[in-house]
Formats: sequence, C-alpha cells, structure tokens
Amino acid sequence: MGESIRNEKDANQATAEFINFARAVKKDHLNSSISLDLSHIGLLISKELAMENLKAICEEAGKMNQEVIISMEGKDRTDSILEVYKETLKTHKNLGITLQAYLERTKDDFKEVSQLSGSIRMVKGAYETARGLSIERGDKLDEIYLGYVEKLLTNNHKCAIASHDEKIYKQTIALIEKYKPTNYVMERLLGIRNEEFQKYKDDGYNCRIYIVYGKEWYLYLCNRWAEYPLNIFQGIADMVSERTISDTDYCF
Repeated sequence: MGESIRNEKDANQATAEFINFARAVKKDHLNSSISLDLSHIGLLISKELAMENLKAICEEAGKMNQEVIISMEGKDRTDSILEVYKETLKTHKNLGITLQAYLERTKDDFKEVSQLSGSIRMVKGAYETARGLSIERGDKLDEIYLGYVEKLLTNNHKCAIASHDEKIYKQTIALIEKYKPTNYVMERLLGIRNEEFQKYKDDGYNCRIYIVYGKEWYLYLCNRWAEYPLNIFQGIADMVSERTISDTDYCF
C-alpha cells in the first residue's frame, strides 16, 4: 500500500521493497504478479525516476517470468502513467497496465494500448473527475466495461478482469465460454466474497486473488470504500461469518 510519494528516499525504499518481493517469489516459486502505483516509486518527483525504478523492478521480476502491473491513479496522472508504461514496455515485456472503464478518454487509450503486447487489467474506476470526463456507475458503465472485456477476450489479449460484481463475472464467463480465450485471469480482492470466487476456480476458470500489505492501510481502505461503499459492509459480513465458524480473531 502506498502512493503519492514526494521524496526520492521514500520512492527508492518502496522500489527496494518490490524488488525484495520479486526475489522472494523467485526463491519460493510462487505463481504471482506485482501490482504498483507509479506515484509510489517516484512519478511525482520525475518521470525519469519512476521509469528507472520501474525498470529495476521489472528486471528482477523478469528473472522468474513474473509480471508487473501498473495501477491507474487519478485522471491528472493518466498521461504520465501511460507515457512511462509505453516507454518501459519497449525493453521489459513482462509489464502490464490498468485501464479505467469509467473515463471517457479510455476508448482512445484502449485502442492504442491494446495494440501493444503488454497485459491489460480492466477496472471500472473510482477517482472523482470533473463533470463530463467520466461515466457514473450503473448499467451504462457495466455495458462499456463488458465491451472492453469482450474485445480483449475475442483477441485473446493477455488481460485481467478485476471486479467484485457478480453480474459482471457471470457475463464474463459467458464470453469466456463463447470465445475460449486462454490468456485471461479474473481478479478479486482478498476478503471480498472470496467463497464465490473459489467456485469459479473450482469450475476451471483462471482466478487470482489481489493481496495488499503495508503500513498505509487507511488511505487504501478509503479508496476502496469510495470505489464501492458496500464493500465495507461485505467485508464486515465476511469477517463475522468467518469468526462464527472458527472463533478466530480477525482485523482489517
């Protein structure tokens, strides 16, 4: 957890942490990927620093054929994030990018990015924007999101479909059955409706649990809460359910 770092020392420390994780993956042969915010590794200081740190992480992760996924942040950072991504992808093929379906600009970004070899992680998006720059959550956004997903699955473009919406997953599965892609994964946060997610894995679909750690938990929790307020109630319900079953203490 972490973003919006504004001094080089902290950015380099975060980079070292990601590199240590990549080395641990290599040691233990874990099937995993790394997801990070560019502002966590220096983007707000300079694009050059962020790119230098990103390349170091990709280099280490690449030794285990591990993928690195750049998360998307506020709209004011989108251009810089895409610039760093496209430039770094030229030398590090184990790099992917996140796109936010709710932004009006994404239809153009998607056309460009989907022509590149890197993985695309589709999310709905949650950061607040000025009027006219984004689409509100609802049926229209769901349709747009699924449109992007269908294009990725049709072309078997390496991708992650990240959602906690069962309606989205049911329609995604219908698309998977129709197009038979092999280069996809469905993604969900640890602790949010994971029992349902396990059923998809048991049925043979590619699934990945998104796990976060670190000290800056409060900002991360606020971001997830803003993204979909019902997540907090689902998390509490899951915690209570688990405690009832095992009488084990949990915290989040």
